[in-house]
Amino acid sequence: MDRGFFIILGAQFLSALADNALFFAALALLKEQHSPEWHLSMLLWCFTVSYVVLAPFAGSFADSMHKGKAMMICNGIKLIGCLGMLVGLPPIMAYALVGFGAAAYSPAKYGIITEYLPHEKLVAANGWLEGATVSAIIFGTILGGLLAGSHVAPWLKSTVLGSVFSPATFAIAAIILLYLAASWLNCYIPKLNVELKPLQLQPIALTKEFWGCVAKLWKDPQGQLSLGVTTLFWGAGATMRLVVLNWAIIWLNFSMEQATQLVAVVAFGIAAGAIVAGHCVPLKKAFSVLPAGIAMGIMVIGMLFVHNTWLAAFLMFIVGCLSGFFVVPLNAMLQHRGHTLMGAGHSIAVQNFNENIGILVMVGIHAMMVKYFSQPVTEAASKAVVHQFQASGIPPMYAIITGFGLLVALTMIAITVRFRRGVRAGIMND
Repeated sequence: MDRGFFIILGAQFLSALADNALFFAALALLKEQHSPEWHLSMLLWCFTVSYVVLAPFAGSFADSMHKGKAMMICNGIKLIGCLGMLVGLPPIMAYALVGFGAAAYSPAKYGIITEYLPHEKLVAANGWLEGATVSAIIFGTILGGLLAGSHVAPWLKSTVLGSVFSPATFAIAAIILLYLAASWLNCYIPKLNVELKPLQLQPIALTKEFWGCVAKLWKDPQGQLSLGVTTLFWGAGATMRLVVLNWAIIWLNFSMEQATQLVAVVAFGIAAGAIVAGHCVPLKKAFSVLPAGIAMGIMVIGMLFVHNTWLAAFLMFIVGCLSGFFVVPLNAMLQHRGHTLMGAGHSIAVQNFNENIGILVMVGIHAMMVKYFSQPVTEAASKAVVHQFQASGIPPMYAIITGFGLLVALTMIAITVRFRRGVRAGIMND
């Protein structure tokens, strides 16, 4: 990997770091405004919906210009959303605008990797890229929690800044600097000698072209299985991020700041698993990691039996390791097949569309369950909350954890069986 690749990696790290830190800063702002608890899930839902809405157009946008320029424009949109939150735009609306920029950014950041490197380096590159992204999730989670947490508030009140910013708005102001740094790095991303496709401005034509790409990738045997796995992974993973927060606060009696650190432990595990996969799993053996997905689903159900802090941290790390190990090779396979079939930008847009539909469905269900049971997730959560859940029947957290664990495990078993049948039939390389 050369200097140009690491510039791309650095730009992606800073942009993702800001996105994730802003999520927790926006969450803190919602709490300062005494917003309903189910708004937490809606914050993530509104961020994600742009990935689905923009899917027919994001790939064409990314393929119409050099990817570094596209990343620069998208970072500007994210910056506007962050500024909007700072000056009083409702947090959900402002974070939705950030999601708009992120949705357009994604085909460019992944597409440039497939254009920049030969296919035999894609798994290793994805290991680096996912490792950087997950590291950004880790440090963004911690940074957002610290900036908007209880430790900063006393210092802020003792300075002149305390008369201008609340802890949440101070965190948002600091995050603006990260978006500016990411934009600066975008200026140094190499311009590649690739064929640029003209940007079409006909929505109907773009939508038809996009649905053709969706059908093409789902009909490809290797693309179909890869897309099915990554769609399941990101849908369940996004919801588990919220579930782990609730579980840590209610079952383990963590503070919100401690709970975000447990989320970061999962991300540490994903980074470790991604690095191992990047070094040990070649692209032609990408489907050999499917059993790790089955094991991950089973380990998620193990959360129901854990009440010890250190055991919880260990379990979350193992779940993260299994996640990173099985998703990185399959993500690389999906990118390779998509680039071969339809071009880098279009294939990433199709991938984003499917994966984020999974996120929208699962996070939406989670938001409705939280709203229906009307149980606030606060630092004062105690045994009484658990008893109230139990009085209403099956505790929602038990149902969610068991449901997602079984969904992942059983679906991965079905995908593994389908893959083995494809190998025996000679339609798929082992």
